[in-house]
Formats: sequence, structure tokens, C-alpha cells
Amino acid sequence: MPEARPTLRAVLEEGLLARWYGDAPPGIALRMVGALYGTLMRWRRWAYRVGLRRQHRLETPVVVVGNRTVGGAGKTPLVIALVGALRERGWRPGVLSRGYGRRSTGLQWVDGGSDADTVGDEPLLVHLATGAPVAVDADRITAANALIAAGCDVLIADDGLQHLRLGRVLEIEVQDVRGLGNARVMPAGPLREPLPARPADFRVVHGREACGTDVPMRLELGDARRVGGGAAPSSRPLSGFVGRPVHAVAGIGHPARFFRALRDAGLAVLEHAFPDHHAFTDADFAAMRDAPVLMTGKDAVKCRQLDLPDAWEVPVMAVLPTSFIDALDHRLRESPRHVEP
Repeated sequence: MPEARPTLRAVLEEGLLARWYGDAPPGIALRMVGALYGTLMRWRRWAYRVGLRRQHRLETPVVVVGNRTVGGAGKTPLVIALVGALRERGWRPGVLSRGYGRRSTGLQWVDGGSDADTVGDEPLLVHLATGAPVAVDADRITAANALIAAGCDVLIADDGLQHLRLGRVLEIEVQDVRGLGNARVMPAGPLREPLPARPADFRVVHGREACGTDVPMRLELGDARRVGGGAAPSSRPLSGFVGRPVHAVAGIGHPARFFRALRDAGLAVLEHAFPDHHAFTDADFAAMRDAPVLMTGKDAVKCRQLDLPDAWEVPVMAVLPTSFIDALDHRLRESPRHVEP
């Protein structure tokens, strides 16, 4: 099979990642742009802190799950786990998101018949995995109020550490094995903004050892589930794919994490990394008909209608310490308070 030539976007991304997470230093142009952007973000946070910009504070507690860096860090499996854990403790959680990458506008409710183009891939995955109410809107205040009206008594904002307009009771920061990279603001580094003076209430880490007050999260792969092609629903343990090559497809923030997990499960992986939130078509899989295709849940929700007779979703489940869930539940039941910007 001939090797595909990398696109210009892929080359540029590889160059930036080498500077953000590797030993290559960012050039002076990147540092200058990063310094300017960082200054603007500091002024923005200050404006919220002193009241020049209004932060909407709701009576219903809001928990923000996000990361400091560009791209994915494992937020969605954490959100799914939090919905289940809070529900077990008597809460009625709802999830709000801007629905990154969707082609619709305004408020959208996510249900089993939704498609990723309309509501976004991550919100659709969260709803299918949990059945919880999920509201999508670029105006997160509108989405939050819709969830409250629907009976939710705690809201989980999927992404939004930098969305200061929405008040929050708790912030949970997620970091993967890459951490904060060179700790510079983009484009000189991966940070979305300079690190605020006040850290998040909880920092959840995975793929590396937890230090100090870090909360360790373990990501486990579940049994593969058939997707696409109109095939009858079925599942297969990952051990059923051992002994022959498999095509591994990942259009997430850090595809290497998924590929490594499959290899750790004993699979012979042929890697196919796509841009985060990639909109898949049948053509993307034209050269993968010779072996089973394994993909993440985030990718599978965008491939349900494609002609993929041997494609399988590999769900990723977050395992968290009970002590962390207990602490989160306790904090939510305390007198309402709000995190200052």
C-alpha cells in the first residue's frame, strides 16, 4: 500500500508540536505573537475580575471541565464518568457544550437521532454514552438555562476554562502525558492563555504519575462495538483482533494515545491519524478494506452512516478514585460559591 504524502497542514502541525512538546525552541516570531496574545488574554481575565465584563452566575452549580492547552487532553471520557458518578449520588446532571465543528447555529438538543454535523461529535458521544440531557449552543448561558429548565440540578460544561462569561462553582483541569509542554502561550507554545494566578480546584492527570494533589485518572478500553454499514449490532473483545493487523483510526487531539493503548492490548496497529474533529467520508477508508478498522468513540459517531462493513468502535472509559468523586460531591453540596476569574 503506497504511503500517503503528508498535507501542508500536517507538516505545519508537526513543526509546531516539535516546538511545543519537544526540544526545538520557538522562533522569535512565534514568541512575539505569543507575548501579544498572552497580554490580551491577561487583560480579558482582569476585565472579568474587576467587573468591566459581566460574568453570569447561576443558582444551579456549574462544574467546568477543561484543559489549558490547545487540542484534546481526555476531557470527554472524564465528563462521561462524572455524569455517571454524580447520578449515582442523587444528582440530575446535564452537559452543555458549544459543539465545536458543528454546522448548525443556535440552541440544539442532542438525542439518539442527532448527527455530529448538527450537534458536534463530542456532545453526541456524551449523550449516547450517558443518556444525560446535552444542550449545545455557542452562547453557553443559553444552553445552561435550557438545561436548568429541563430539571438538571448540576451542570457540567464540557470545555470552557477560558470561557469566563459563564460563572462556575468548580473547575477541573485535565492534563495528559504531555502536560503543559514548554508552558508558553500559543503560537509559541500550547497554552490557550497565560496560567491564571488561581489554579483549578482539581487537576486530573492521566498517562503519567500523579504528583501532590493531582487526581489520577486511568483510561481503559472496552470491548469493540461494530459501527457503520448497517451491520447488526455486535461486540467483540479486543483479544479477538490479536494475531492480524488492524487499521487504527483516530481524529482526536492526541491520536498517539489511542494507538499506544491498542498496542498495549496486544494488537498490531496500522496507524491512521486524522485532524481533530475530522469529518469522515467513505473515501477516507478506501485503502482500509483489507483488515478490520478500529476507531475511537468520538470518530465512530461520525461514521454511523458510512459503508464500513468491518469497522469497530473502541470505547474509552475513565476510572477515577472514589475519594475524588466524594470530594466533588461534598463541594457541590456546600453553600454555593463562585470561582473568581
